[in-house]
This record gives sequence, structure tokens and C-alpha cells, in this order.
Amino acid sequence: MDPTVATLVASFFGAITLLLSSTLIQGELEGTIGVNYGTVANNLPPPAQVAHFLLESTIINRVRLFDANPEMLIAFAHTKIAITVTVPNEQIPHLNNLSFAQQFVKTNIVPFIPATNIVRILVGNEVISTANKLLIVNLVPAMQTLHTALVGESLDLRIKVSTPHSLGILSTSSPPSTGKFRQGYDIHVLQPLLSFLRSTNSLFMINPYPFFGCSADTLDYALFRPNSGVFDDNTQLNYTNMLDGQLDSIFSAMKLLGFSDVEIAIAETGWPSKGDEGQVGVDAESAAEYNGKLMKHVTSGVGTPLMPNRTFETYIFSLFNEDLKPGPICERNFGLFGPDMTPVYNIGVLRPTVAAAAAKKTP
Repeated sequence: MDPTVATLVASFFGAITLLLSSTLIQGELEGTIGVNYGTVANNLPPPAQVAHFLLESTIINRVRLFDANPEMLIAFAHTKIAITVTVPNEQIPHLNNLSFAQQFVKTNIVPFIPATNIVRILVGNEVISTANKLLIVNLVPAMQTLHTALVGESLDLRIKVSTPHSLGILSTSSPPSTGKFRQGYDIHVLQPLLSFLRSTNSLFMINPYPFFGCSADTLDYALFRPNSGVFDDNTQLNYTNMLDGQLDSIFSAMKLLGFSDVEIAIAETGWPSKGDEGQVGVDAESAAEYNGKLMKHVTSGVGTPLMPNRTFETYIFSLFNEDLKPGPICERNFGLFGPDMTPVYNIGVLRPTVAAAAAKKTP
């Protein structure tokens, strides 16, 4: 081949590769980052307005709901936004009954699809951490029964069943290689649960919060800032951020039970923009730093020291500040947006034209 032609061909394919790479990166970001849409507030906009805002003004295309509110499900119709609905903890014992599970699916799922893109049902939230024996004993059977009800409607390939866990399911988490599930729950609950997730090709979902695990001494480690890291002597691996350590602790616990092949997703994580006086690292700048770097990290493909070269489906907590949430001030200030849908801070989820308009409005 003529050298000039060869150079032109190489340049052409190089440009194509670059174009594909940038497209994939943007697609990966859009496909991986979601938000938790909580509604413990009395000042939020109507669901239809929220759905339109997410579709038109942001790159967010995954939303986790904390119930199966029909008004919410109707609002997200024809948006293609992937919706996760939740069965409240108190309904778990009832869901173990097949007729109840079938009725749940017929009432809360079937009427809304395919217009609304429902992709997952979560059975409860942090059930093991409640220490409620009735809920814990019924958790896996309820998930299995709900899956059976979905099979009956030929929806089992479209809609997956899972349940999110707090890091309280671990008895050991540091260093990450020693991660281990709490005794008793490991064999009787988590082993059958992981077996169910594997057989249905569903995700093991966790709620890691470096915010709740950090102190003044570990703030840089929690916020993805430059720091000396935490060295794991067992694996000879160095951890440069707390989230990786939390994820790998869960992975180690799963591996111990023989389930290192089950994928992990982050159902909740976030950082508050306001808190009680004297709380370390609680301000809009720190919240923007955590969530902004979180987005880049989980979509980068770098992975973690024990799970390299992968991304994590991640749901930021939360979409809005929720003014009726009980507890300390920080609990009401995890939102990316205020009730008027203006950003509390910017982490890059607004589409460029919207972000530019929002910046002009900022004094």
C-alpha cells in the first residue's frame, strides 16, 4: 500500500476509534448513574414534572423508587428511564404467599408496562439490619415467590428481583480482604439469597456510605482526595478511597461463600450538603466533591483493587432534599436538587445547555 494512503487509512480508523471511545464513555456514564427518588417531604414538585425534568434536563436515566406508587409509575411512562420499585419491609411476610405476590405484580407492575420501563423490584430495604426475625426469615422466600409471580406473567427476564443491604451485614470489614458476613445470617440468609441472585442473573445490592464511616482523620480517604491510603497486608494492595474498601469487604465476604461471580451494585450512597454545627466535612463543597468523584470512579472502568476493570451500577442518594425526614439536619440534606429543581451543587448530571443556563442564574 502507498505510504500516503496507509497514513490516511490509519488516521481514518484512529478518528473512528476516538469517536467510538468517547461515545462509549458517555453511554457508560448515562447507563450507570441513577438516583434515589425519595418523597419524605411536603414541598416537592409533582412526579410528572420530576420525570420530565430528569428526561429533558439531566443525563440520569435510572431511578429507584421507595414504593410502587401508581402516580410515579404513570409519570415515568414513555421516558425510557429505567425504574426500580420497592416492596416496603412490612409487606415482606405477605409476599411469601404466592397469591399475594401475583396480586402485587398484577396491580403494581403489569398495568404500567411496557410504557414505564420497570427493570427491578426490591424486596424491602436493609432488612437484615432491622434485626426483625419475621422479616429476615421471610426475605428470601418472598423474593423467590415474587420471581415466580413474574415468571407467571413472562416478566422474569425483563424485571429482576433483589434487596439492598447496609454494611451492617458484615462482622469484619477491615482490612477489605477479611470481609465476612455476620455469623448465622451468612449461611441461613445470605447464602440462599446469593444463590437466588445467581440463578436469576440479578445483582447483589448494597448501601455503602463513606460519610457515616469517616472521621476528621479519614475525611480525605472518604472524599477521594489524595491520601496515604490504607494498605491490606493480606493482599499487598493499597486502598486510596473508602468506597473501594467497603466494596471489596463485601466482595471478600461473598467470595468466602463461593459467590464471587455475582455482580455488585450500589443501591444508595451520598453525602449531605448541610448538617449540625461542628460536623466534619458537611457542606455543599464536600457533597459535590464526593458525588462528582463517585460518578467518575464507578463509571471509569478502573474498578476496585479486588474487582479491577469494571463499572458499578450506582444510585446516588438522593434526588431531592427531603424536609420531613427525621433525625439530624444532615438527613434532610442529601439531595442533589432543591424542591424547585435547582441544583444544590453541580456534579455534571445536568445536560450542558441546562447547566449553562443554571450557571447564569447563579449570582
